[in-house]
Amino acid sequence: MTTAAPPFRSFVERNLDILADDPDRTVVVHQDRRITAGELRSLVHRMARVLLAHGAGREQTVTLMSGNLPETLAARYAANLVGAPVNFLYNKISAEVQANILSDVETRVLIVDPAYAARAAEVAARTDVGAVLTLGPAGIGSDLLALAAAESDAPLEGLARPDDTCTIRHTGGTTGHPKAICTSFDRMTNVYTTAAEPSGPIRQLVCTTLAHAAGLMADSTLAEGGSLVLQQDFDPAAVLTAIERERVTHLFLLPPLLYQLVGHPDAARTDTSSLRRLYYGGCQSSPVRIAEAVRLLGPVLTQFYGQNESGGISMLRPEDHDPQNLDRLRSAGKVMEDVEVAIRDTDGRELPVGERGEICVRSEHVMRGYWKQPALTAEVLRDGWLHTGDIGFLDEEGYLTVVDRLKDMIIVVGGHVYTTELEELLNSHPRVRQSAVFGVPDADSMEQVHAAVVTVPGGHVDAGELRAFVRRERGAMYEPARIAFVDELPLTDAGKPDKKLLRRQAEAVTV
Repeated sequence: MTTAAPPFRSFVERNLDILADDPDRTVVVHQDRRITAGELRSLVHRMARVLLAHGAGREQTVTLMSGNLPETLAARYAANLVGAPVNFLYNKISAEVQANILSDVETRVLIVDPAYAARAAEVAARTDVGAVLTLGPAGIGSDLLALAAAESDAPLEGLARPDDTCTIRHTGGTTGHPKAICTSFDRMTNVYTTAAEPSGPIRQLVCTTLAHAAGLMADSTLAEGGSLVLQQDFDPAAVLTAIERERVTHLFLLPPLLYQLVGHPDAARTDTSSLRRLYYGGCQSSPVRIAEAVRLLGPVLTQFYGQNESGGISMLRPEDHDPQNLDRLRSAGKVMEDVEVAIRDTDGRELPVGERGEICVRSEHVMRGYWKQPALTAEVLRDGWLHTGDIGFLDEEGYLTVVDRLKDMIIVVGGHVYTTELEELLNSHPRVRQSAVFGVPDADSMEQVHAAVVTVPGGHVDAGELRAFVRRERGAMYEPARIAFVDELPLTDAGKPDKKLLRRQAEAVTV
């Protein structure tokens, strides 16, 4: 006699069950508001009924244009509960690109943070959106919170099926048409594993966009019965204050933001003893700067390497964060247990230990594909492997090192310049705090090495000295043709250095 498989339950339904277990505990802190598990769960079910009434459901996309509000989290869960794919819009891209994305993913309902009402009106006028709902009075569309208040909060059964699209995540480009990465409900698992930690409840500070890694980590936190402290944007002083006041245990930052946190004047005198895990990743990190963070914060850092396309790939755990071992800090850690990694050359042949090639990944977390781009999907997903576009190598101990992005590698006369290697070298200079390296074509369409550099407070170094430093340490091939000194590096919504913007600015100067 065979036993029928249990009905599919999405991660949203599982998290709602956990919220129901202790409805009176505080699960979200935002400014002066403290929201209980029961209140958040009630809002999700009420919002879900409103979305169904406005045509959202299985394969009917709900797009969010919102900041880090408790209502943003509730709206995302409500949309997924009714089976709708959720598409987050980054807020720093142009209205034209946002409108193109809305049309491309066939948005049925646009949910808007009142803070972005003017931009939402501009975007909605450029495209055909089924309905506009707002998270409070905003002068456009209908107030989702008012409509939800009139609905029942009785539990709704989830409508999603395992193969349905759960999320549509776009790359963070500021121009052009970003790629849309589709992940199904059955592959939408918790990226950040915290269940093995016996040290008490998790209290996660979310100070980067919920559209990126911090949002996935928030799902994991709620799954473990933890709570969230939401901030709209990253501000190092505000983050340090929140860590001390709210006794934050978990935090995710991209490396440029981590450097700002460690370098802030308040860092040394702030009580950060509550921190158990500070995850960082999303772009290349500087071993020198990570060593500084370990010395200040202690053995709490965990580097996470992955992509929206692949899910998690590898982790460098706290015990590997020896500030005296920069070679180890240069790596992205060991490949995760449920992931396979192969390093391949341009012909698809697997390379031996120590040789550089493209990092290829196979796991249950790999995306379904790119939205409406079958040719690009076929190019990236080949023979059961995801071709990440990252260059790296495995060492004899099984540690993975990411050297560069294929698209960021600069082809110059005499060879290749790996941008992350040059950034690491520049960052090791005692008067350089941070740098970004990128290629800019010259009049003959040959790429030239350019660098944007942020100096340490009160430090002074000129371009000639830095070029001589690079030439001495790495040779003339790595020597930048131009070095621009900036007060801070421009960042994307996700918190990565915006090399596209830097490249455009450099091209405008050289024309």
